[in-house]
Amino acid sequence: MNILFFTHYFPPEGNAPASRTYEHCKRWVAEGHQVTVVTSVPNAPDGVVYKGWKNRWWPQREELDGIHVLRIWTYLAANAGTLRRILNYLSYMFSAIPVTIFFCRRPHVIVATSPQFFCGWAGVFASWLKWSPLVLEIRDIWPDSIVTVGAMKPGWTIRFLGFLERLMYRSARTIIAVTNGIRDDIQRKVPKHTKIKVITNGVDLGRFPQLPPNPEFRSTWQVENKFVCGYIGTVGMAHGLRVVLDAARLLREAGQHEVAFLIVGDGAERADLEKECITSGLEQWVKFAGRIPKEDVPTALASVDVLLVHLKKNRLFEAAIPSKIFEAMAMDKPLLVGVQGEVEDIIKRSQCGILFEPENAEALVKILKELADNPDLLIMMKNKGREFVAQFYSRDSLAHEMLQWILNSTSRV
Repeated sequence: MNILFFTHYFPPEGNAPASRTYEHCKRWVAEGHQVTVVTSVPNAPDGVVYKGWKNRWWPQREELDGIHVLRIWTYLAANAGTLRRILNYLSYMFSAIPVTIFFCRRPHVIVATSPQFFCGWAGVFASWLKWSPLVLEIRDIWPDSIVTVGAMKPGWTIRFLGFLERLMYRSARTIIAVTNGIRDDIQRKVPKHTKIKVITNGVDLGRFPQLPPNPEFRSTWQVENKFVCGYIGTVGMAHGLRVVLDAARLLREAGQHEVAFLIVGDGAERADLEKECITSGLEQWVKFAGRIPKEDVPTALASVDVLLVHLKKNRLFEAAIPSKIFEAMAMDKPLLVGVQGEVEDIIKRSQCGILFEPENAEALVKILKELADNPDLLIMMKNKGREFVAQFYSRDSLAHEMLQWILNSTSRV
């Protein structure tokens, strides 16, 4: 099979869409298929091209673990602000279309993944131009999500984007949703679409082994003698990490000095949160490590006592299952989860975390105090996650399952 894959993000970018796409494509190549990925030069989340790459008009070819990669020009923008990011998304679509025409032979199937929305439309146009079936992978309900986080207000623009969203769904032969909630939302919008399959995020167990805490890492961020609640991932508008600062204020008021937060990652909200942390005098309770290399994430996970997973309290996010929970489970790291919806069932089934109401700093502090004073409770949550994800959320089995649905979308099967 010759598979043409459209994705805005790809390694060495380390976000969840890039990781999922790479890990799936690598496995499809290992099964004997040819995979070509059309993507941007690496620049997320700062909108600055990584060292060793150039943002050129002419497409650049490279190979990564057997995957053929075509890097296209895009208008660069940081993961902040609305207008420039939309221009970044649109430029991907307009660059991808001519590259598809002139540089890609006709594939047996086309796959396009969100976010972002216009990457899906690049797949639609390529499907029309190449007369190839389209498989859409939907990771985010867009444009609903940009209204939810306040990036845009409801109006005619959103209504028009909603029309394009439904047309995009109808253009796909098969839709892969990453959660049941996303599947249900799509079915409400295009009720006659029959081929919608849920294939969740998962984890490569080989990349996230069980490791001991790293004393040097803890010492670097001055949390060596603390009970550390870590957050590792995008510091974005949807993640509601102001709850961390509110919790830190409560810890300060209570004279609780042995608990600290360590935020590892970058995004649209990081600069404002870090500035507020400094002006509020909360540096003793909240440390900002910034973005770290992807290969150092397991060390960071191993070095915190519990991992915080959090999204704003909103109905739309009840359909989300943050991929970081699977990575933490693979390393037997206990979880504090401020996310409502589908993820609650996963935490209850695995018994490796504690749920709390999103954006509720009082509830978060209460749990942290209890865990800091009761190490036996932490031990109870350990040694459960890895076995659970190995059984239900292994990247190997999920990639193979998605491949079968892609194959079934073509006339060759």
